[in-house]
Amino acid sequence: MAHPRTFRFAAQLSKPPEGTAKSWADQARHAEGLGYTTLLMPDHFGDQLAPGPALAAVAAATTTLRMGSLVFGNDYRHPLVLAKEAATLDVLSEGRFELSLGAGWMRTDYEEAGITYDTPRVRVERFEEAVLVLQGLLRTDGPFSFDGAYYQVREHSLLPRPVQQPGPPLIIGGGGKRVLSFAARHADIVSINVNLREGTGGPEAAPNASPERTREKVAWVRDAAGDRFDDLELNALIGFVMITDDAAGVAEAMAPHFGISADDALHIPLALLGTLNEMTEELQWRREEYGISYWSIEADTWEALGPVVSKLSGT
Repeated sequence: MAHPRTFRFAAQLSKPPEGTAKSWADQARHAEGLGYTTLLMPDHFGDQLAPGPALAAVAAATTTLRMGSLVFGNDYRHPLVLAKEAATLDVLSEGRFELSLGAGWMRTDYEEAGITYDTPRVRVERFEEAVLVLQGLLRTDGPFSFDGAYYQVREHSLLPRPVQQPGPPLIIGGGGKRVLSFAARHADIVSINVNLREGTGGPEAAPNASPERTREKVAWVRDAAGDRFDDLELNALIGFVMITDDAAGVAEAMAPHFGISADDALHIPLALLGTLNEMTEELQWRREEYGISYWSIEADTWEALGPVVSKLSGT
């Protein structure tokens, strides 16, 4: 059955606003009350909660809110370890966990942890194997084995078993053709991102977020997915929100940084500009144009978008 592509929204959060367990739980319940479908967390070594225990706390504090990470960095955990955590979180949340994986990109994480920052090709090869291990463990009842260039698993029966069947939905995010094509063949949710091969996420990535490049990335996914494209859910991250009566003026100022026209700047997936009504219409346009219906909202803007989320969620 084709995916309905109804709107879903995730609050991308990483730490409690008051530094306490209570404020973390209250924040999760507030997101749930505003109509957010999911709470997603980044997975880095800076000033944020560790995703595993933090997501377990979210599960305990809420009743309908789904949860996950956007995205778990593959090189930080063996895929068997992540599979164990994923199954546990799915049990503790009573089937509300969404599993994600990325090849790893933030250079400072690797440097500070003393993890070798391999070439993009090697990190992606390792990530592709990890996805096969994760899916094998989570979706196989009984012993699972894998013999790859980077990972070996020998007759392991993953327990506990996840609540969701055949397993938690898999999110794969990326900005390059190889990763997005792999995601199209293996993921349930494909997150369309900028290309982060430089490892910094700095201004050099801005032109990669243009509407033209976004259409190209969606085309890569469609071509690689073939018959399963209609079953996929497409996701993207909104990192910049400005509520304003002068969206055109803001877009005109932004356009040179992206190397595009002011009109195109209004349609950059990373940004959302205008009045709340204009934002609602823009997200509807983006679903029609790009096919993206699942939007992750960065931590400093998720509350401001509450009225838009409440209006569109589930439609």
